[in-house]
Amino acid sequence: MDIIIRYVFKHRFSGNIEIKKYSTSQLEARAAKKLSPCFDETEYEMIARNLFTGLKDKNGVWIYEGDLVKIISAYYGHEIIATVKYENSLASFVFEKGEDQGYSRIDASFKGIEVVGNIYQNPDLLEEAQ
Repeated sequence: MDIIIRYVFKHRFSGNIEIKKYSTSQLEARAAKKLSPCFDETEYEMIARNLFTGLKDKNGVWIYEGDLVKIISAYYGHEIIATVKYENSLASFVFEKGEDQGYSRIDASFKGIEVVGNIYQNPDLLEEAQ
């Protein structure tokens, strides 16, 4: 099974965010600089490397670490915006609901998940939710 990695780059001069997705087999077959000009460190700075969770949202969009997702919280009883992250202590992807609100393990049982952005291009969504 290929691991899918989402790379997030920031253009050093314009500040634009570029997102590229590659499988491990693509990365092993070619030098990264040949896959995309974003791997040129003089033009771009890599600001994140996110793993694909293996799950899709209700619209078929792949869910990655760093994504902002809208879910219905069973505990809070309303819609919340959470960040997807990998939690080493659980060896699992989780929804982080906020600094003081903890997290929940993410799995295929969550049917109403919707990706609404990511922390790199939409940091304002997370601020609004807290």
